[in-house]
Amino acid sequence: MSYGWSWFLATIIGILVIALPLMLAVAMIIYADRKIWAAMALRRGPNVVGPFGLLQSFADGLKVFLQETIVPSAANRGLFLLAPIITFTVALIVWAVVPFQPSVVLADINVGLLYVLAASSLGVYGIILAGWSSNSKYPFFSAIRAAAQMVSYEVAIGFVLISIVMWAGTFNLTGIVEAQKGLYGFINGFAFNPLLFPMSVVFLISSLAETQRAPFDLTEAESELVAGYQTEYSSMSFALYWLGEYANVLLMCTLNATLFWGGYLPPFDWAPLYMVPGIIWLCAKILFFFFVFSWIKATVPRYRYDQLMRLGWKVFLPLSLFWVFLVSGVLMFMRVGI
Repeated sequence: MSYGWSWFLATIIGILVIALPLMLAVAMIIYADRKIWAAMALRRGPNVVGPFGLLQSFADGLKVFLQETIVPSAANRGLFLLAPIITFTVALIVWAVVPFQPSVVLADINVGLLYVLAASSLGVYGIILAGWSSNSKYPFFSAIRAAAQMVSYEVAIGFVLISIVMWAGTFNLTGIVEAQKGLYGFINGFAFNPLLFPMSVVFLISSLAETQRAPFDLTEAESELVAGYQTEYSSMSFALYWLGEYANVLLMCTLNATLFWGGYLPPFDWAPLYMVPGIIWLCAKILFFFFVFSWIKATVPRYRYDQLMRLGWKVFLPLSLFWVFLVSGVLMFMRVGI
């Protein structure tokens, strides 16, 4: 086999090794989400389909797979069917640059963080196309709300990432993780740096808004008794939006763990802890942040839309912009002096 075909086959295998477990994880994380909500509301949650209700997500998937795909007569059929594909695809392609262990990454590119920011920004196209192509006013209003929300918080996320890049000195995600090693000589993670901890909080809250999770789930338009930009969707096209949403949630949990909490590194820079594979530490941190996401959804009331936009533009944007100047000033003082 030639080098080109060998590289192509190895890349396809690498993609499947990431994508297939990810889709299985999305199914199980939906089950975990519902169980956490139920526990916090003193309910049982899924407990009938399979042992402890573990197969509930697969039963729901089978149900939507067997439903009829209905395309509204006035809709733009091509864009209507393309929109959920874009959303689901974009949610998967970002995982190409996530390091699971040292040197265990599909594409260890130098501009990995820029790739994440660029690819995740494309998700808004799937939402806008869904609202516009449905040719229905409520999905269109919700799509405009979602686009404004995602753009607003992506600006703050961008400035947060600039602070991280300046401190780590690289756009490469593996390099950013390695730069978090041995803070104060015994701990791993930028979040333990007093200068970067506020940005970890901003990034976590912005992650909730970026993925349209509570208390920022205003795109669902529940006050209008519809499902937002997904109103006209059914069957597998609706399921792709559902899967894409949870894949994005997992991605944001992963980015929180990777950028601020040491990624695949153990929490303490202690030799015996490095005997545990890095992917175990990364998965544990992802699950912790997913629990935080579910915890917030179960306990925090929904924002008004004006509060949502004010937080993004009048609080997070000035704060993150000021922090870029603060971090750059501290770094100049540390490296050059007065």
